[in-house]
Amino acid sequence: MTHANLQAEEAVPEGYESRLVTVTDHGKPVEFRYRLLGPATIEPAATYPVVLFLHGAGERGNDNERQLQYFPTWMAEAPLRSQHPCFLVAPQCREGAKWVDIDWSNPASETQSPEPTTDLAAAIAAVDDVLQTEPADPARLYLTGLSMGGYGTWDLAARSPGKFAAILPICGGGDEATAARIANLPIWCFHGDGDDAVPVERSRRMINAVKAAGGSPTYSELQGVGHDSWTSAYRDPAVIDWLFAQRRQ
Repeated sequence: MTHANLQAEEAVPEGYESRLVTVTDHGKPVEFRYRLLGPATIEPAATYPVVLFLHGAGERGNDNERQLQYFPTWMAEAPLRSQHPCFLVAPQCREGAKWVDIDWSNPASETQSPEPTTDLAAAIAAVDDVLQTEPADPARLYLTGLSMGGYGTWDLAARSPGKFAAILPICGGGDEATAARIANLPIWCFHGDGDDAVPVERSRRMINAVKAAGGSPTYSELQGVGHDSWTSAYRDPAVIDWLFAQRRQ
């Protein structure tokens, strides 16, 4: 589950600022830096959507840069930034840690832990920080992630089913027993049927569980695609338009 790194000279796309949150780990405070991309222009009295992006395992570290690959980089491009002005929150999971403490190569489901991991708690703190300090619209809060972050997306949505307006989990998986919590949530899930890092069964099972709970998720299984199903998802304008069209009731 190693992904190619950004070149050093393009590690931080223009517009991203570095921010800091503190969470508790085993009773001790731990500082986490994250990146925030805001609208190019903030209009008076306007509020903007917030997107929480959870990166994959290959982007872990403490440089507060590597997590900006793929979706965060593409959303910083002028056309998308202009079309969909928002606050994009990109926390970074520590090296060796996980958003969800499970074996992502296991095709079988694992029971959701009672509490989020410290790194996922930091991601929650980062998005809450933005909601409290920026002209953000809490009714347009979106959650997406790829690979390890796809697992984080399913996990966090089930922990906070009333918080998000929509989720876009990519090549991840979750605990099917939590599906009823998110059955009413707009969901679009992507997975390549040739994925050799995260079994496609993980997405299939979550989608089937959500449907069994009364939900109507959209599932795009990409034929012949391996682990990189996020490029097809994030580079499709229809997917991005769908995400930003959702609003929590």
